[in-house]
Amino acid sequence: MTSTAKTWRLLADDRAAAERLAGEVGISTVIAQLLLNRGVRDKASARRFLESPLTDLLPPDQIPGVTDAAGLLGRAVERKERVVVYGDYDVDGVCATAILYRLLQILGVPVEYYVPHRIDEGYGLKIEPIRRFAAAGVQTIVTVDCGINSHEEAAEARRLGLCLIITDHHEIASGTPQAAAVVHPRLLPSDGPAVELSGAGVAFKLAWALAQRVSGGTKVARHLREFLLDAVALAALGLIGDVMPLRNENRVLVKHGLARLRSSPLPGLRALLQRAGISPDKQVKAEEVAFKLAPRLNAAGRLGCARLVVDLLTTASEDRARELADYLDQQNRERQSLERRITSQAHELVAQSEEMNQPALVLAHGDWHPGVIGIVAGRLADRYGKPTLIVATGTNPATGSGRSVPGFDLHAALSACASELLSFGGHSAAAGFRISPDRIDSLRQRFCDIVAASHCRDENPADLLTLDLEVPLHVLTSGLVRELDRLEPYGAGNPRPRFLAGDLQIVGTPRRIGGGERHLTFRVQQHATTFRAVAFDMADRLDELMSAAGKCCLAFVPRINIWQGIQSVELEVIDFQAGPRAALG
Repeated sequence: MTSTAKTWRLLADDRAAAERLAGEVGISTVIAQLLLNRGVRDKASARRFLESPLTDLLPPDQIPGVTDAAGLLGRAVERKERVVVYGDYDVDGVCATAILYRLLQILGVPVEYYVPHRIDEGYGLKIEPIRRFAAAGVQTIVTVDCGINSHEEAAEARRLGLCLIITDHHEIASGTPQAAAVVHPRLLPSDGPAVELSGAGVAFKLAWALAQRVSGGTKVARHLREFLLDAVALAALGLIGDVMPLRNENRVLVKHGLARLRSSPLPGLRALLQRAGISPDKQVKAEEVAFKLAPRLNAAGRLGCARLVVDLLTTASEDRARELADYLDQQNRERQSLERRITSQAHELVAQSEEMNQPALVLAHGDWHPGVIGIVAGRLADRYGKPTLIVATGTNPATGSGRSVPGFDLHAALSACASELLSFGGHSAAAGFRISPDRIDSLRQRFCDIVAASHCRDENPADLLTLDLEVPLHVLTSGLVRELDRLEPYGAGNPRPRFLAGDLQIVGTPRRIGGGERHLTFRVQQHATTFRAVAFDMADRLDELMSAAGKCCLAFVPRINIWQGIQSVELEVIDFQAGPRAALG
């Protein structure tokens, strides 16, 4: 029996194919099966996946618009024209801004950057700043992570005689604006290796092309090579922060960007790593970026002005870097407090209303901070398995943010709701919008109708647990666990492998541990093999765990634990079922 709320789904294994691939590549059959699960089926593809060399990156001139944009920026370099890099306030946007701003500084261009204020101005290219730039003598504006749907703004820039270069990766709503150049990976075929680049990834491609142009060929000057390695690290932060799929181009950029973080000469990145408690002695993991670095980089933009983040990423001063890293840390703590309060209120609204019976969640409140509602929307979408829109009605107009669930295109749904909105933008997984408060009820009805009509599924994604492989405990050696690191970086499109082990017997007595005794630790045995297991936030399920006389099945991630210099493998429990045989959906 089991009272677990999750449905376990075990991916099919192919023993013969795994053994063949393992022999061809020189890896274990476990790693080979995990590659098969990720669609990697032949020797060449497996080597590319495991090694992901920088040489696998698509040349920048193969990204639509890059050659034209690099030519225009090259002209600005030659003429020492005044340039503004116009960015965005999230991790991806500030990293993209820092990449192009720093390169243009190195090249001696009179350059400045502009990041709009999230609350006062909102997302995207705006007409008023364009007019101010023109009046101040700016000649070229290059957007990063925004602008692809800014048709009126592009027309105004053209009227004012400005050279506008748009670089973006968001969904293209209705054709491209009439700018001097438009750089966008979605202008590639939909199955292209670079189509999933983030804004920082696109900025890296343009920076690479400009570095080639000023170097007079595809081989760039030495000082620009060092800059490009730093830019790979910034692109990796943006890709992870924007939760882009870590495959193809993105996997290469993130793998090498994480390696560069460890040895980064950028003072801001060093200070940020130190403040986040990430050791410089170990390889930085994508999970650490997602849960420790990205929230700090996002915090200033969510609560105030993101300019300080660009300052951090571009400063040459160690003292200034430490000062800014401390400030971002403080902002992140404030953000966490707001997030906890708003999330709790949102859960109460769901419980007290008819929202639980709806195919989507659309919640609004006048006391919610518009800089935090995107995070809250993500938490509710994960918790309830429904596309979620959160609206902060304390701004004028009201500010909304949405997060999706697997298989549902949020941007397309908001496009269908455009008549209810003042503006919107984003992509299939996340989006933002502005709305008049009196249209929220009609948006709720329209959005729920669209979700109900177009998003049919048998299970709630929040209740489905997909497992890669069933393994006997005796194969979980420290060598295998270290070999799993070859599949890093983990993230969207390449999740950390999850395993199933059945017919386990709990030995000894499980213990409640941690603050508030919220966690469980216990030992499980299978034949002659015994492991320690840790189940976070599952102390309230102790009776369930022991309900079959200590027989259980575990869904888990194996990890290396180091205690007093001694290394051992332990099991981080994701879920469990009581009884000797797992019930699979």
